Amino acid sequence: MIRTLALALALATSAAAQTPTMAPDIGAPFNAVTPAADYIRREVMIPMRDGVKLYTVIVMKKGTTNGPILLTRTVYNAAKTTSRNPSQQITEILPVSDAELVTDGYIRVYQDVRGRNKSEGDYVITRPLRGPLNATATDHSTDAWDTIDWLVKNVPETNGRVGITGSSYPGFTSLMALVDPHPALKAAVPMSPMVDGWMGDDWFHNGAFRQTMLDYFTAQTATKGDGDPVATGRRDTYGEFLSAGSVGGYIARYGLDQLPGVKKLMEHPSYDSWWQGQALDKILGARPLTVPTMLVVGQWDQEDSYGAPAVYRALEPKDTGNNMLSLVIGPWRHSGVNYDGSALGVLKFAGDTGLQFRNRVMKPFLDAHLKTGAPAFDAPPVFTYAVGADRWERHDRFPAGETVNLYLDDRFSLSLNAPAAKAAHDDYVSDPAHPVPFVPVPGNVRDRSVWTTWLVSDQRHASVRPDVVTYVSQPLKAPLQIHGQPQANLFASTSGTDSDWVVKLIDVFPEENSAQPDLAGLQLGIGMEIFRGRYVKSFEKPEPLTPGKAEHYRFLLPGVNHVIPAGHRLMVQVQSSWFPLYDRNPQKYVPNIFTARPEDYKQATQGVWRDSVRPSHIALPVIGGAAAARAALAN
Repeated sequence: MIRTLALALALATSAAAQTPTMAPDIGAPFNAVTPAADYIRREVMIPMRDGVKLYTVIVMKKGTTNGPILLTRTVYNAAKTTSRNPSQQITEILPVSDAELVTDGYIRVYQDVRGRNKSEGDYVITRPLRGPLNATATDHSTDAWDTIDWLVKNVPETNGRVGITGSSYPGFTSLMALVDPHPALKAAVPMSPMVDGWMGDDWFHNGAFRQTMLDYFTAQTATKGDGDPVATGRRDTYGEFLSAGSVGGYIARYGLDQLPGVKKLMEHPSYDSWWQGQALDKILGARPLTVPTMLVVGQWDQEDSYGAPAVYRALEPKDTGNNMLSLVIGPWRHSGVNYDGSALGVLKFAGDTGLQFRNRVMKPFLDAHLKTGAPAFDAPPVFTYAVGADRWERHDRFPAGETVNLYLDDRFSLSLNAPAAKAAHDDYVSDPAHPVPFVPVPGNVRDRSVWTTWLVSDQRHASVRPDVVTYVSQPLKAPLQIHGQPQANLFASTSGTDSDWVVKLIDVFPEENSAQPDLAGLQLGIGMEIFRGRYVKSFEKPEPLTPGKAEHYRFLLPGVNHVIPAGHRLMVQVQSSWFPLYDRNPQKYVPNIFTARPEDYKQATQGVWRDSVRPSHIALPVIGGAAAARAALAN
């Protein structure tokens, strides 16, 4: 009887407490209960000085005390970055590159920049500093300052010391935090940072527009959350861009001119004050260096190869003790430092080079500046991986090599001797209707396996074309080590009134390799870059080229530490299109190539000059200088 009564009361109570069928199933924020988790994960909205609140995720191991904070300010979704797997383990919910840090007491913080994902405010791509281009009271420098100030006052588990890091856009925000740094900011590791979008990072290289990056604008600005690429419906990006008639035609076809970010690019095709006012290397170069900084980039960074070396050049003179600034170049793709670095494309290295750097250099560097009682760390001023020799090297400066000129010679060869001929040139016809592809067609750039490895892809597809002129050395008699940024010195003429010039420095592997057949005969780019001819006299004020007149084009190739073994050959390729990575040059001068019409695109005869007056050459930074170069390249 007693049991029957108790059961009846329980059933009645249960019925009364039932959730109504029509109660909304999406209501208050859901907080996952993770009693067995080894971590604490907090979501907070941090107020900025103008009242805008930024979504921030704080993650740490349970039991953390006196922990240093490592901050990343990102456009790539802080919530997803900190919940990568539904796991009870901190090393599973965070990126793999955080594992060694958080297991050693670091407090990891990710924040959506203003206007992106869960943060309030307006999003402006690479938001400029307060000043002529930004009349508001806030920028990424103030937002970093306000964030750090809040963190050190409101995270009880911290020791009050903060570092900042991140790659690509978060590399840019890491550098912006150094403009007016908070006193608690003690170290920075900007990786593959966006520094100057016109000179050599995401949008342009020396004035040539990287049209395949248009997907970025739909992904970042079509919606506050994570957007989609341009809906072309095609995998053949070469054919898609070509069929549009021009880059402006492609933009119009898909309505991309509705996006303010795209309109800004089209309105500023030259290096005017709008671009110059945002160049972070110039901005930081005008300020004191007060925060120990380690700049990181990949030798084959397909997106932001320019930024880290440019900031290094700007800041290195301020590092009088050679102990505040480091430059790191690894054998990586864009942001590859944060992943498995044991291989890139067909290239294999001596172990996981990304993990080697993070454990042996980056973490000790951060520990020394951020952890309480950590030992001092003698950070290398320059730390680079010698590709071809498979070893990390420490140097006091970049470049470590001494300049040696490698001349384009007759019979399509290369020589250490300056040419003696009075008038000599090699010609080819550049046809915009049949541009040189940057990878074999179709080469879908949205395929990650294509995009992340294209800089190490075999260049034989280009060297066999009649519109690519190729110069090759004899097999090297001794190893040749290039350390620095090679400089192209190209004397070239065109029958048109504008032209693009692409110069590639290439390591040519022997034709036989039974141990790794996919390396046999490989033409591996060491450094490759483009220059838009109209800017030969001024980046700010372009002008038409004079038909038939040879101009001297000087431009740097990406930074490298590359050992060409004995038996390999050096190659230089010159061409006038690199499609669809870069928009086609009409080869007829028009005021703004974004508005070029299909009928503006003309064939042109191009001349590469190699005589005593116009000695086209590559200035190579060679370890061991002229003596080492002669030992390797003597005829």
